[in-house]
This record gives sequence, C-alpha cells and structure tokens, in this order.
Amino acid sequence: MMRRKTPLILSAALAAALAFTGCSAGSGGGASDGGATPTTAKIALTAAPVNLDFTTTAGAAIPQALMSNVYEGLVEVNQEGEIVPLLAKDWSLSDDRKTYTFTLNEGVTFSNGEPFTAEDVKFSFDRVKSDWTTTLAGKMDVVDEVEVVSDTEVAVHLSRPSNAWLFDIATPVGAIFTPTGVDDLANTPVGTGPYEVSAWTQGQSLVLDTRDDYWGDKPGVEQVTLQYFADATATTNALRTGDVDAIVNLQAPELVSTFEEDPAFSVVSGTSSGEVSLSLNNRVAPFDDVRVRQAVLHALDRQAIIDTAWNGYGSLTATYVTPLEPYYVDLNDTYAYDPDKSRELLKEAGAENLDITFTVPTRPYAQAVSEIVVSQLAEVGINATIESSEFPAVWLDEVFTNHDYQMTTVLAVEARDALTVFNNPDYYIGYDNSKIAPIAAEADAADEAGYLAGMEKIQRQIVDDAASGVLFLFPNIVISKTGLQGLPENAIVEAIDLTDLSWQ
Repeated sequence: MMRRKTPLILSAALAAALAFTGCSAGSGGGASDGGATPTTAKIALTAAPVNLDFTTTAGAAIPQALMSNVYEGLVEVNQEGEIVPLLAKDWSLSDDRKTYTFTLNEGVTFSNGEPFTAEDVKFSFDRVKSDWTTTLAGKMDVVDEVEVVSDTEVAVHLSRPSNAWLFDIATPVGAIFTPTGVDDLANTPVGTGPYEVSAWTQGQSLVLDTRDDYWGDKPGVEQVTLQYFADATATTNALRTGDVDAIVNLQAPELVSTFEEDPAFSVVSGTSSGEVSLSLNNRVAPFDDVRVRQAVLHALDRQAIIDTAWNGYGSLTATYVTPLEPYYVDLNDTYAYDPDKSRELLKEAGAENLDITFTVPTRPYAQAVSEIVVSQLAEVGINATIESSEFPAVWLDEVFTNHDYQMTTVLAVEARDALTVFNNPDYYIGYDNSKIAPIAAEADAADEAGYLAGMEKIQRQIVDDAASGVLFLFPNIVISKTGLQGLPENAIVEAIDLTDLSWQ
C-alpha cells in the first residue's frame, strides 16, 4: 500500500494569481516564472536539533526533521488524526485485544541497502526497552513479546489490552531501525523513508536527499534543506529574499499580514498538537500547594495572552488534550480569569506578595508570552522574575532533566501527551499521579467506551488539581512560495512529513 497523500490545498485565489504573476525570485521560483521547475526546496524552521538521535535525546526538533522523512513506522497519523498503514499494509487485533498481527509491505529497503523484514520490527521494538534513554521508552512497556512469524508478518503480544499503543507506534517510539544502521544515530540516521541525510551542520541546516530506491511514492523534489533560524524576523526576511521557499510553524504571527495580500505566497494557519504550557513544579514551594497553582491559573487572561503575544492566532485548551483527540473535554471555564479569586486563594494559602522565578527558554513564543504572564501575575501579588534559559541545551538539562525550576513555559508538541506529562511523578512537572494512575490503567485496557470515559475523567482530575496550565494551543502557520505544494497544514505529530513536496 502506497502512502496516503495529504497535499497542502492552495486557495483558488492564490492559484489563479500564480498563473498570471509568477513566483518571487530565489531558489524556489517556480516554472511559472519562465524557468525550469525547481528540483530542490528550502524550508525554514526554528529549534535546531542538538544531534540526530531521538532515542537518547529528548525534544521535538529531531523527530520533527527525521520522522516520516528518514524514519518510518508500521503506521502513521494522517492530517485528520487517523491511524493509517505505512510499513505495515494492514493489521489485525486478536479477540482478547492483546495481539496485533501486522502484514508488512514488500520490497522496502533501508537507505544503507538492507532489506526491511519482520526481524527489523522485532529489533526496533526490543531496542526501545534496552537502549532508549528518553521517557518515550515507557510507551513500549506494555509489549510482552515481538514474534517474527515470517519475513513479512510480525505479531506483537501485549501484556494487557492497550487502547493507546497503536497510536504510540505512529510516533518516534515506533520508528523502525536496522541492526546495521544504529552505530552512529547521532550523526548518520538510517531508515526506510523517502529521504536520507546527506549533510548536517549543527545549529544551521540539515540536508535531505530524495532516495532513488524509495519503496513508496517518491517526493517531487530531489533535495530538501531544513534551514534553522533563531530569529523570526530573519526567517521571514529569508523567505522574502528567496533564501528559503517556505516557513513552517512560523514563530512571528505579527508578520503574517505582510504575506497575506501578496499572490507570490500562500498562507495557511492550521492546528497542532502543541501546547504552550505554563509548567508549575509541583514538588517545590510555592507550587506544592494546590491553592497557589489554582491562584496562578485564575490570574491569567489567556485570551489576552493569545491576542497580545501571538496576534490572535491559537486557541484555548485547559490541559494537554486537544480538540483533535477523541476524548477531549472542554474545561476552559474551570479557571476563568478572576483576579479576585486568585487573591483569595493566595491569602488562604498564606502566600500573599509571593516571589517566584520564571525560567523562560530562548524561543520566540516563550519570550512573547513571558512579559504578559509576569504582568498579569503582578496584579494579584505574585512577583515573577524572568530567568532566561538557553534552549534546548540549558533548558533541557536544568529544567527537563534536573527539575531545577519553579515555573517555566515550553511548547510541548508530542501528540497525545497528557499521560506522558501527568502520569509520571518523575516527569519534570512532578505531579502526584496517584489519583489518575489507576484510572489510566483501567481506561487503557477497557473497550472503546471505557477508554473514552476514563480519559475524560483523567482530564477533570488534572484540571481540578491545577497540575499545570496551558496558555494556548499553538497554531501551525505555514507560509510558502505559491508554487510549492505538499507541506502539511496541521501539525498532528512532531514530524513534518515532506513526502508529498513538489513544485507546481
């Protein structure tokens, strides 16, 4: 089964404009400008990967670049949030809901020439338990045994029924590796995807070459360069001057209007699974007191934060469950903006005129929201001092790994990550999961109705406990030269799938 196509739909107006005006000059000036159709594309991103090994390094930057492009899984998540076949052309689930049997596509090879077989599935899934060091590894704990039935069939036996597991293997934890390709994952990834890494300059760019021997539908370009910019203005300038052909997940929404009326560009604002969090360290004072956490959430006018910091782009969600998930519950009214209630809770907790440190990563969204959050908190007597933290290296070490912070903000882009964040007391938020852990276990093993009901109950408990806040759900703003097609509109999982990339 070939990959399902999810091209970016260009508006009729822009498409018509393309026919008469042509594209802007630069590396991506399309065929309509009188020249040959381009064979390459340059995509602007932020947050460059520190290495290329997501099995040992946390953060979204690595799977954003490599999943779907260099690495593939047995299944993937499409733009509607549905789980669809990829390396597995189909699968079945046993009556006791504990064994998934996958039938694999034939004729698939890794970029080093090795053939893909069921042995690689077993190797990859087993390796998560033995060699992975990130928290994602826990998603494979439910696997009891991986049985190779034949070269093209593999049975995965779970220790218990799990509603979440199939979705989990559509994320980085389900990436398929070959035993001959894991010696230097930090620098030389080897996967079955449509691209292979041809060059990598840390902090600057990652070059992906299209594979001639790719098993599925090949991209319509020969090479893609992911160019990393720390400054949003530099990013948009690069698009204007033709140094890049598209910006994915634009970090400067106030600049969108400069492109909207220009027929040389296409502007699309989709949704994402990314939450801009206000993370409160539940294990340290003053946030070990639920009343203080509740006070913080009541002090924030989140819509004003969206309007002021992100130019009105984005939407509200109360926890790390988004409207794209089947068990979403709208709990946004639980902590309505209410400064008087906030002051009342702080007084009750004996935490008036509170001083805290707000650790802010060096990312545009974080810088944009931090001053507004500080201002709103000051109105209720919480004096927050901003402490800048270099992202990703310093923030990942101090905050994520060592939990050395009181309050922080970060864009959490992992799909369906509520349980990753809150059902693990050792996670950096430090939430006491004793109430939700049994609910989560029962829901995961239940039938579909039981699963949905359980996950809804978990959301309510997390919100009641004010475990942490979500400032807003991040939009996926994509700006591209009008002739460039195939960039995904929505950021459902971490990966930016470039399989369908082509020039009109």
